[in-house]
Amino acid sequence: MGPLDGTLVPCATGGSLIFMPAECAHVLLSMREQFKDKVYTRYGFVDAFQPKANWFAPDILGIDQGITMLMAENLRTGFVWEYFMKNHEIGHAMSQVQFHPDPDAMMQLL
Repeated sequence: MGPLDGTLVPCATGGSLIFMPAECAHVLLSMREQFKDKVYTRYGFVDAFQPKANWFAPDILGIDQGITMLMAENLRTGFVWEYFMKNHEIGHAMSQVQFHPDPDAMMQLL
């Protein structure tokens, strides 16, 4: 990893929607409004872009779109977290690492 060069990755913001919904939504909308079809296509956001260098990745990756969609749905309904936590192995792993989510805090996110 080298020095920061100003490259932006929309799916990083999309994947953080559950943590800071208003701020992340604002960033995504701002990217779309400012850079229009250079960053947002009929299939979603490009993989990455660097405005100062006028570089816009030609790729739209499903894995990038996926994390944004999962976190948007999780923010909307909590379904992703709820379904994920029903998996026995996940519950076991969470207890092994002594992770105990605060249900009240989780509900505030939703």
